[in-house]
Amino acid sequence: MTQTAPTPSPEGVFRSLEIAVLGTGIMGAAMTRNLVRAGHGVRVWNRTHATAAALVADGATATATPAEAVHEADVVLTMLHDGPATLEVMRHAAPGLRPGALWVQSATVGLDAQPAIAALAAELNVILIDAPVLGTREPAELGTLTVLAAGPEDVRATASSVFDALATRTFWTGDDAAAGSAQRLKLVANSWVLAINNAAGEVMALAQGLGVAPELFLELIDGGPLDSGYLRTKAALILEDRLAETSFGAATAAKDAELILAAAGTAGVRLDALEGARARLDRVVEDGHGDEDMAAAYRAS
Repeated sequence: MTQTAPTPSPEGVFRSLEIAVLGTGIMGAAMTRNLVRAGHGVRVWNRTHATAAALVADGATATATPAEAVHEADVVLTMLHDGPATLEVMRHAAPGLRPGALWVQSATVGLDAQPAIAALAAELNVILIDAPVLGTREPAELGTLTVLAAGPEDVRATASSVFDALATRTFWTGDDAAAGSAQRLKLVANSWVLAINNAAGEVMALAQGLGVAPELFLELIDGGPLDSGYLRTKAALILEDRLAETSFGAATAAKDAELILAAAGTAGVRLDALEGARARLDRVVEDGHGDEDMAAAYRAS
């Protein structure tokens, strides 16, 4: 794979846009609010209409169908669960799409779905930017996500008006969204997120099982090379019984683990630890905890 060095988004460029957001879950809702605050006109659609309707109080316009949401939109931002859902919703949106509109695809869909997404963009005569985001609920709400983006040079100024409302960093990984360079980098990053999450759950469970106060372990590593802010965030959710305060859902994490393992398998890379993390997440989802934070993998111990 040819890699392009990351470059920052163009600075000092802002244009008020008409934006449709399809998918207003944890991430999509927070992104919508930041787009409205930045001065964009935003129409939203979600499969569960009440979720989209709740954003009217924040200045967005809720719509009944994807086609209504995207009507005359300059930019369509999709933040849906996975590749199949993204393809289905964009096909429903097709009658309302403006030719030449920018499709910012921000979900983690992996590599297998990327060719079909790129083909659909060409069929619908829209310009695809592959733009998964790195970050969970809090950075999404604060507008401090990192965008990993791939797309043509000539639309990056327009895209930056969107990304600058959502993120503090934009990494351009290539010119061709269909090549999947942004998705590849996102899978690598998410493999690290899943590794820390799995380790957090296991070390908390092991400490409790051995009669060691988990807080003592956290004190032991405080400020040293073994310490980690993300470990502390996940440990706090576990120890304070706040797993219902979902930042990154367990079911979504299980989906991402499967996407990473599929990509790794194609590349001939074996990921033993991630296979274990995926198995733990699958168990907690099967036990009915899929809507809890991914730190609920702790329950698998």
